[in-house]
Amino acid sequence: MTVANSADASGTALGRRREQRAWYWYDWANSAYITSVGTVLIGPYLTSVAERDACGRVGTTDNPCHANIDLFGLGLSAGSLVFYVVTFATLLSALVLPIVGAVADRVTSKRRLMARFAWTGAAAACAMFFVAGSNWELGAVLLVVANLCMGASLTVYDAILIDVATPDERDRVSSRGWAFGYLGGGLLLLLNLGLVLGAGDAIGTDTAVRISLLSAGLWWGGFTVIAYRGLRDHPPTALPDGEERTEGALVRRSFGQLWSTLKHLKNYPQTMLFLVAYLFYNDGIQTVIYSASIFGQKELGFSAEVLIATILLVQFVAIAGALSFGVIAQRVGARRTIMGGLVVWMVIVSCGYVMPEGEVVPFLVLATGIGIVMGGTQALSRSLYSQMIPAGREAEYFSLYQAAERGTSWLGTLVFGLVHQLTGSYRPAIFALIAFFVIGFVLLVRLDARRAITEAGREVPQSV
Repeated sequence: MTVANSADASGTALGRRREQRAWYWYDWANSAYITSVGTVLIGPYLTSVAERDACGRVGTTDNPCHANIDLFGLGLSAGSLVFYVVTFATLLSALVLPIVGAVADRVTSKRRLMARFAWTGAAAACAMFFVAGSNWELGAVLLVVANLCMGASLTVYDAILIDVATPDERDRVSSRGWAFGYLGGGLLLLLNLGLVLGAGDAIGTDTAVRISLLSAGLWWGGFTVIAYRGLRDHPPTALPDGEERTEGALVRRSFGQLWSTLKHLKNYPQTMLFLVAYLFYNDGIQTVIYSASIFGQKELGFSAEVLIATILLVQFVAIAGALSFGVIAQRVGARRTIMGGLVVWMVIVSCGYVMPEGEVVPFLVLATGIGIVMGGTQALSRSLYSQMIPAGREAEYFSLYQAAERGTSWLGTLVFGLVHQLTGSYRPAIFALIAFFVIGFVLLVRLDARRAITEAGREVPQSV
């Protein structure tokens, strides 16, 4: 199919629905890595690997490991390693992703660029199988590569939303994508739960975890093929006269685009206000998600089996949560719905601070609350932001968005890691995240969403 013909096909309602169904499959594909690796397994596992290097054993609630590991002469807490690695990956993303976005807005095939990043990240996830013993260095490098590729692929993927959905469709399409992703991530997590519970005694828990890491990479890479084949190439915005479209020329120009993007953002103050608000509250969300398994294991004393089962519960509750938030947004608007979700997040981190040790039922209730608001706030943030960015700069602007996106937050993980290192407890670390939700809420109160959409030259949907 030619580019022109694919554009015509996607202009019809039937053509858009076909592409939307293909677009959902990448949420299904990458959510396996986010759930099984980023949310559940790599945090506690890499922490345990680092503790073996620092203390010669894995720390427990009764006998914790407080020794440091050595990284380029710096003494880092083994329990804070993962948070520092994620912080570094996101700072690197802040430099790389705007370049990826500028390239994506000019290539003839966004889907191909998205798939290349996805397959590279999936390969890094598969290689995590070889992280064993006290070799935390390999795990740290692979985590940086996988997270960076995830952010790059999502930069392109989110920009494709504008190609496959009209303004009035985006809340629904984005919410369904998140729900489909939670279903896919939950199903693989269910399989991994069965492996850890059923085969842990036979092959060892560490081996079961490493196989699960491998399965997430295979799932991510394999299902990306469906999205790649189902999406179509949409013609990019015309380039200025004399500008080459070769990949080399695009990369050279895109390094200069980083500063240009930031300067251009000043022309859209309401869009910038939303982006800053999102930076704060999404950092809080991502850090809660990322730290939940470590908090449950190291602070509350739950086994890996309980934690995986709890995250599995969150995944399936989040399906209903994402779909429900999409319905609510059609009635009261995405901005108000997101703000309501942030209030719930404030309650969640407050309850986490006083959560009793070893009590499963309160922990499950808290997890259910997380599931209800987790997908909905993120899905609506993506669709609301898509309305506020100027035409022809979709991927470029989504690259800034991805710098604060899921699994790549840095302010939250940095605060969490520092508070834990200073206090020796994860409870004040989890409660400190309430500041991110309060700041995000206050900034959203000041946001004029309709003005932002109008300033960007976009069609204003019926409800924002």
